[in-house]
Amino acid sequence: MKDAVYQEWVPTGAFVKATILIVASSIVFLLLTLAVFLRPIDTEAVIGFGVSITTLVFILILLLNFRGITIQVSSERLTVDYGLLNHKSIRLDEIVTCKIVKASFRRFGGVGVRYGLDGSWAYTTSFGNAVEIVPTKGRTFVFSSSNPERICQLINQKKLETTTEQVTDAHAQCGEAKPKSTSVRSFC
Repeated sequence: MKDAVYQEWVPTGAFVKATILIVASSIVFLLLTLAVFLRPIDTEAVIGFGVSITTLVFILILLLNFRGITIQVSSERLTVDYGLLNHKSIRLDEIVTCKIVKASFRRFGGVGVRYGLDGSWAYTTSFGNAVEIVPTKGRTFVFSSSNPERICQLINQKKLETTTEQVTDAHAQCGEAKPKSTSVRSFC
């Protein structure tokens, strides 16, 4: 994004990394144990090795794909990318509210790309600081962030600037020199 006002990379949390490390280590340990103690190697052992190695490769590909979230705020859009296939882009003027929340297990049932019990959806890398976006249409969207205060500040500031420009333009169309109030509905 060329005109990015803010960019952030949120890496996968320690819990997810530890879980993947434990699962991958267990698979490697199982493979090594079977290789040492199974003599002669029969067809079932070869199939077991193949399944184990395929599972390990799949886990490592998932780790590489979901290693973090990229957040970008421009003068017009909020863009959140999580992996190769999960992209969310919202125009700032389509955001009703932006607030700081905690991404919790209770609400989303884990980390990753999740649907909440309340109908929202989330891109979370850990159970911690997050930003909740309520759009004018569509589902509420939550994403992990290391600096949710800054993101909400930028979004709210851009929304205020857009509203002020709309009010000024509306008053200019009515022939007024300067606005009497900041409400769009109070002109003409």
